[in-house]
Amino acid sequence: MVNFFILRPIFASAIAIIMVLAGAISYFLLPVSQFPDITPPQIVVAANYPGASAQVVADTVTTPLEQQLNGVPGMLYMSSTSSNDGSARITISFQVGYDVDIAAMDVQNRVSQAAPSLPALVNQTGVTVIKQNPNFNVLVNLSSPDKSVDFTTLSNYAYLQILDPIKRLPGVGDVQFFGERRYSMRVWLDPDKMASLGVTAVDVQNVIQEQNIQVAAGKIGQSPAPSGTPFEMQVSAVGRLSDPKQFGEIILRVDPETQAAIHLRDVSRIELGALSYSSSFSLDGEDSVVLAVLQAPGSNALDLQSSVKAKMDELSSRFPAGMSYNMFYDTTRFVSAAMDDVVTTLVEALLLVVFVVFIFLQSWRATIIPIIAIPVSLIATLTVMYLLGFSLNMLSLLGMVLAIGLVVDDAIVVVENVERQLEDGHPPLEATKIAMKEVTGPIIATTGVLLAVFVPVAFIPGVAGQLYNQFALTVAISFAISAFNSLTLSPALSAVFLRHRGAPKFILFRWFNAGFNWMSNAYAGSIRSFVRWRWAFIGLFGLALAATYALSQRIPSTFLPVEDQGYFFVVLQLPDGASVERTAAVAKKSEEILRALPGVESVGSVVGFSFLTFANQSNAGVQFAVLKPWDERGAGESATELKNIAQGKLIQIPEALVLAFDPPSIQGLGATGGFEFQVEDLTGRGAVALDEATQALLAEARKQPELNPFTLFTTFSTSTPQYSYDLDRNKAKLLGLNLPDIFSTLQIYLGSLYVNDFNLFGRTFRVTLQAEQQARASATDISRLYVRSNTGDMVPLSTLGALKAVSGPETVTHYNNYPSALVNGAAAQGYSSSQAVAAMERVAATALPRDFAFEWTGITYQEIRAGSIANLVFGLAIVFCFLVLAMQYESWSMPFVVLLAVPLALLGALLAIWLRGLQIDVYSQIGFVMLIGLAAKNAILIVEFARRRREEGVEIVAAAVEAARLRLRPILMTAFAFILGVVPLMLASGAGAASRQSIGTTVFGGMLIATVLTLAFVPIFYVVLETWRERFARRSQPAQAVEPAE
Repeated sequence: MVNFFILRPIFASAIAIIMVLAGAISYFLLPVSQFPDITPPQIVVAANYPGASAQVVADTVTTPLEQQLNGVPGMLYMSSTSSNDGSARITISFQVGYDVDIAAMDVQNRVSQAAPSLPALVNQTGVTVIKQNPNFNVLVNLSSPDKSVDFTTLSNYAYLQILDPIKRLPGVGDVQFFGERRYSMRVWLDPDKMASLGVTAVDVQNVIQEQNIQVAAGKIGQSPAPSGTPFEMQVSAVGRLSDPKQFGEIILRVDPETQAAIHLRDVSRIELGALSYSSSFSLDGEDSVVLAVLQAPGSNALDLQSSVKAKMDELSSRFPAGMSYNMFYDTTRFVSAAMDDVVTTLVEALLLVVFVVFIFLQSWRATIIPIIAIPVSLIATLTVMYLLGFSLNMLSLLGMVLAIGLVVDDAIVVVENVERQLEDGHPPLEATKIAMKEVTGPIIATTGVLLAVFVPVAFIPGVAGQLYNQFALTVAISFAISAFNSLTLSPALSAVFLRHRGAPKFILFRWFNAGFNWMSNAYAGSIRSFVRWRWAFIGLFGLALAATYALSQRIPSTFLPVEDQGYFFVVLQLPDGASVERTAAVAKKSEEILRALPGVESVGSVVGFSFLTFANQSNAGVQFAVLKPWDERGAGESATELKNIAQGKLIQIPEALVLAFDPPSIQGLGATGGFEFQVEDLTGRGAVALDEATQALLAEARKQPELNPFTLFTTFSTSTPQYSYDLDRNKAKLLGLNLPDIFSTLQIYLGSLYVNDFNLFGRTFRVTLQAEQQARASATDISRLYVRSNTGDMVPLSTLGALKAVSGPETVTHYNNYPSALVNGAAAQGYSSSQAVAAMERVAATALPRDFAFEWTGITYQEIRAGSIANLVFGLAIVFCFLVLAMQYESWSMPFVVLLAVPLALLGALLAIWLRGLQIDVYSQIGFVMLIGLAAKNAILIVEFARRRREEGVEIVAAAVEAARLRLRPILMTAFAFILGVVPLMLASGAGAASRQSIGTTVFGGMLIATVLTLAFVPIFYVVLETWRERFARRSQPAQAVEPAE
């Protein structure tokens, strides 16, 4: 096949051009994102039970739903939060790659099955099923700088005029609202006026339901109609009311004696207010509304950001006076900066590879052939990526950077061997044919080995599998295409362009060649000495194995490195029961500290919301410190460094626990960058016992050196001040009171009640009843709340029971159906996340009572799951590599010669990681797998030639020495091309630098040490194993029978 292309260079060139054109077209079709779809799909079930406590919501809403949802197909785990604001939120995480639409349909079906078990009010307000998407693209901030537009109007303008147009943009998965104050017709009841007029809260509820209704009045003249009816006309009637004045005119009752009507306005204040006042958002101290635009899977992040910006520019032209917008946070800044850095790295690597190739080949004619292989292979790879459904992301681009040093390897081997044949006096065409006959086998062998290494990667499940797949398969695809080019395009171009050059005229090249020839001869002589001392070198190899194992145990490990994503966040936790007003005051102090930091651009604050439990919580808040672009920040202003500086100042705020966190390396894998640990109550011992067990666990965990005591905390607490209303049911019945009326009165006055709906601005909003603020400010206000008995007497609730001060949880959390407490934490300085995980498990084994257990969740769950898989993948990669080599050589012993180079590469990789103070993470694990093929590739070049010389009758040691000497130049050329090609990765800085440094350091150190030691050890391994193999073969042959003499 190779000779076919040698004789038809135009045919080979046309194939290459077709591949490049197809790749160029695919480039414009590929989606762009920071990462592929690697996060577990999530479905959120949300419900609301206004006025109910967290425990009541858990018992009556969350638990019935969880019982039905448990075990839904594809589920990994399930968590829930029930809050004192009456909200219930259940999050079901599914296996990576599971169809989110099917998951949503399955969840919806199970929610429908649970509906009969839920309170009527919960079904009335609705149970929603939401496809959760963690991929934030941009955060659009809407504000009124001159304060001329109030916060509620601002929020509803965004809801009515901005939300829907943004949702319709291509690539938008969802839009979430922060600081939403959606309109509601708020009927603020005055209990004193109502009591004096003999009106109860239930009366108001019933009358509004009666008078605010949707009416279908019918038609006049509708068929069948009398003959000759000329018209058919619709009749309309005002059923639903639409403004506060109309609601105020509602008649509650008429005095039978005076015939005076009591209107709703007589006992209440009615306004177009907000449905909820429990949380708020501010940006740099100004009240704001934020629309978080989430990216749909498979879409282009950069295109989406541009579309949102263009649409907002269009919409802003119609903004009322005093309203403006800005992009508060744009994740594409990180994506763009990271990808720009990767592209820069790509160019730097290309230039370094060109330099190395030119230095060795010393001719532009010879250099251009392997250089052509780079764009042809990389651009053609884009076509296969498109067909496989890949995207242009950090992982695939990293794969391309590493592939630069690989895709030239085979072309270098071809060109170098053709030039050697030309030096022997062969004409170009014949020299190319002879050279290809020698190198076709090694090229196929090295390609098979590298591809075999990546075969197990395709079967890895979960997040780790997705991380491995797009990176490893990108490298494998590009290398396979480069191998095809080296058997088609490279020999064709070599036959056309290469000529015998003679000795180079440039003095530096003559010096280089003289030095290299001296080194080659010295190397060949050294190999002879090494072979004589083979057993000493085998002992050294044993020491290298021991050092490799020791380093692997010494170096800390983690799942993903911490990336500078251009922001960090701060969690605020005030004492239990603290009001939103107190939380806002602490948030203001924290914001002032954050804004004073040199690298901070802006600070967004959400008050009354727990970022860790995703629940409204009056004593909680979260702040996002958005940093200046990477190129505008100076030394010591990375996200982690600024976070640490902030933490040192925030810890001094006495009113609250204020902690700064790195964001998770991948959005959607947990709320923070540390670990997430769920303590579970297996036997239902209650919230108090769960709290005690969790606090005992934390107390012991804070003593462990592997754990950072300042980051260890839980949001779960049972000491939130609450009141319990102890109703005397017997007394209530004796007074002729209806028990449901009593409980409804409490709910309406102290909580709130969704009565029905009204229409405004073409939308539907809720009518909500609640007591005025002054009527529910203290426990004594219960004496102002009345119910009516069967005899018509007004009875105060204070006579039927008393409010008793108690304590209880602000939120009730479940994990996999068990009552649970979430514990957050992080590893101490100098320790890895894996060591922190081991420490927590060790503590849990001794500190938790028998009836309690624990489970990992979020990114830690994925880390533990990936840890065992990484070892399996590495083992399988070696097995596949061994089998391919066994097929290639038709030998069980020869593959060992090649694979014994792998531990040397691992030693170099681990040594480089250790010297740079890095940790073993997913990226370095990918590098380990890659090094199997890279180390084997160099060994194959020596073994293949030594084997051929041995078959020609050359003595074993001489064959090994000659092969090592002849292959020294291509080995060093390809090795230096690859090693220098990854130097920009190893020295990366800016956005996404941590991942590039991790994999760059791994493969740089591995290839550097492997190249040096492989040149020494592989000939020795060949001599030893080939000697044993031949000796065993001779012994296993049956002795020939001696014929008797005649």
